[in-house]
Amino acid sequence: MQLTPADIEAIERATLDAVPPGTVASEGAWLLGLDHGTVGRAHSAVPLSHEAADVVDGSVVGRVELRYVQEGLRAVFRVPALPAFDAVCAELSRRGYRAGKPTRTFTGTVAGMKTLAGKATALVMPQPDDAWRAVFLGEGFDPVDGASRVQILSRARHAAFACVRDNGATVAAGMGSFSHGWASIHGMRTLASHRGQGLASGIIVALALEAEVRGIQRAFLQVEANNPAQALYRRAGFEWAWDYAYWAKQA
Repeated sequence: MQLTPADIEAIERATLDAVPPGTVASEGAWLLGLDHGTVGRAHSAVPLSHEAADVVDGSVVGRVELRYVQEGLRAVFRVPALPAFDAVCAELSRRGYRAGKPTRTFTGTVAGMKTLAGKATALVMPQPDDAWRAVFLGEGFDPVDGASRVQILSRARHAAFACVRDNGATVAAGMGSFSHGWASIHGMRTLASHRGQGLASGIIVALALEAEVRGIQRAFLQVEANNPAQALYRRAGFEWAWDYAYWAKQA
């Protein structure tokens, strides 16, 4: 999928709609998520442009860093792995920042999402219920991170929450956000006891149907580079768009 500069900005703004920080600010061409939670996208600064002329500013790193300090937060930069950001990465490195948690951005279509063959039909809710939240605290998940993710995802304003139930118990969960002309997938979780049964596919299909109702045709998602779920997303027609890493100082 060929992305325009307007698409890049829309995707980044839609990302912060899906994982809303406590405060959103801006510095030049950078959007700042200011949040005390564990979700990296909600507490990092990200560029709204992939053009070197927009993002190369000798003072922007210092200004962003200062804003995080003023909020009592550690500065984190979510930087695309593109040549346009070589100067930014060099300045971050000079200041003692190091890159970590490589992540991939994929784009696709709602029509592609609908092609997945899931064995389960997911229920879609306008707000998460307690059973949906409980999946994030299940066995095999970090309870602190899970609680933070539930809190942040639950305050998204343009979202729908999907789950799969087995004998009345919620065993898989996910969330779709719909803003700036894009559908995005977040918070995909399946309890360890129910993995390998195609439940995630059912959630993706349900979110695609919700996107259609809202008149949205394009979709994106972000997934850690080592996450095997990429195979599922590729089957749904998602294609790699760009990589990024989180730049932060060691705690």
